[in-house]
Amino acid sequence: MVAKIKIENLKKSFAGKEVLKGVSLEVAPQESLVIIGTSGCGKSVTLKCLLGLIAPDEGAILIDGTDTVGQSRNAREQMLHRFGMTFQFGALFDSLPIWENITFRLRQKVKMSRQEARKIASDIVVQLGLSAHVIDQYPAELSGGMQKRVALARAVADKPEILLFDEPTSGLDPITGGVIDNLIKDSVKRLGATAITISHDMASVRRIADKVAMIHHGVVIWYGPAAEMDHTGIPEVDQFVHGKAQGPLTQAINDDALSVGTNS
Repeated sequence: MVAKIKIENLKKSFAGKEVLKGVSLEVAPQESLVIIGTSGCGKSVTLKCLLGLIAPDEGAILIDGTDTVGQSRNAREQMLHRFGMTFQFGALFDSLPIWENITFRLRQKVKMSRQEARKIASDIVVQLGLSAHVIDQYPAELSGGMQKRVALARAVADKPEILLFDEPTSGLDPITGGVIDNLIKDSVKRLGATAITISHDMASVRRIADKVAMIHHGVVIWYGPAAEMDHTGIPEVDQFVHGKAQGPLTQAINDDALSVGTNS
């Protein structure tokens, strides 16, 4: 079976500092992969390279076997139509009502009347557990959890093949976070989509992941089924997964701080 997404030896540096040092990953069709790791490890850069927001220095990113690195602008735009994404802070348009937020990208692709767009938005928010009247409100009038649902509604509105989630439960209480995770699982299953999520929330990871990959110092140090991440035998993975205060990740942070202090 050809992987839906295959990342091969991805490398990226900024101002001479290596962020990605050879990231390689595969995601099967309809599989949910969650990428974990400490802040600055390269998770977000990997996602940005996948979306074409950043050009990698080396490596390949294959979607259904086709390398997307170095594509023309037109080819890249066509490829992005297959993606849906939610951003960490929602990234909703404050000046637009909810129905316009949800159907914004869809209306760039398909001509439709205002009435048709409102009907689509209403159907989706109801599927995500919100009242239909929400579509006439504005983002500032909604709670954080409701904004996350609207962001998810926008991501799935045009029924993408691939869904990307950047910290989908960030800033939410545990109960609301659990609700969002269940909605993500339901949406991915309903669409038959392939999903990649970035998350620090291990409770969320356990709920939504089929596979988990941990990036550390710009490389993948462990990749495997979510059910096996508690027993990898890798100290860095063990510390992160179980939230231990002491371990190699903490020591690395302390060593970096000491290095900066010594050199200043």
